[in-house]
Amino acid sequence: MAGCAARVPPGSEARLSLATFLLGASVLALPLLTRAGLQGRTGLALYVAGLNALLLLLYRPPRYQVRVGCGGTGTVIGDGRAGRVNRDRGQIAIRACFLGFVFGCGVLLSFSQSSWNHFGWYVCSLSLFHYSEYLVTAVNNPKSLSLDSFLLNHSLEYTVAALSSWIEFTLENIFWPELKQITWLSTTGLLMVVFGECLRKAAMFTAGSNFNHVVQSEKSDTHTLVTSGVYAWFRHPSYVGWFYWSIGTQVMLCNPICGVVYALTVWRFFRDRTEEEEISLIHFFGEEYLEYKKRVPTGLPFIKGVKVEL
Repeated sequence: MAGCAARVPPGSEARLSLATFLLGASVLALPLLTRAGLQGRTGLALYVAGLNALLLLLYRPPRYQVRVGCGGTGTVIGDGRAGRVNRDRGQIAIRACFLGFVFGCGVLLSFSQSSWNHFGWYVCSLSLFHYSEYLVTAVNNPKSLSLDSFLLNHSLEYTVAALSSWIEFTLENIFWPELKQITWLSTTGLLMVVFGECLRKAAMFTAGSNFNHVVQSEKSDTHTLVTSGVYAWFRHPSYVGWFYWSIGTQVMLCNPICGVVYALTVWRFFRDRTEEEEISLIHFFGEEYLEYKKRVPTGLPFIKGVKVEL
């Protein structure tokens, strides 16, 4: 049995995440429960309880165990690498289902006749962004796939920024509800979000296995310089997409304070991130990248990338 590893079918993480995301999104059927005579809160509580029970049933520890051995025979174990693989699959299911549930709630909120409908747009955008980061990575570059690919634990600063935007929206919606009903402004933010999301995912697909959520300090054997597709428009299309997506979420929410703070913060973040990445790219590809750098802009406003002294 030496040298054999736990076998995980190719693409299983993508299929698992998609199935559980859709399972969570089935909260969209909640209005059917209320029509059946249940109160809204009671129906939601029953749905959440049922969802958790189903997940526990489907992904209880025995289901996590993987048969290890050569030729399809061997011992069923729950520790070591196989145990880690199984636990990770359970965590994938939980995260994807949660994001699907949040997405479904966002859709319901979007169609509600309340001052919170634009917040529903935001909830849909946020949950879909985080889930699609994992799904595209699972399909496009499974070797770099991990639970961190959901980007749910991106950083403390990211979490604080999100919480701040929720607090601002809530307070302004209570004291100045008319500020949150500027439909043309929210629609503009939604278009920015859609543009940013599409550009980022196009960049991830175009880069293929060259894309990684973490800036690489060492060049792998398969690492190539991508200059086609959206990379012919911008040197850093994934950052450009995330930049406009981030600001667009605050325009969508009509958050004046967080809108300004987000714009300044993400600009500074991507300025530093771009310079850090380009130092590695120059080290990896040398003159080839320098020529590409001369031809194609970063795509980020007032950010030119790392300066090269000749």
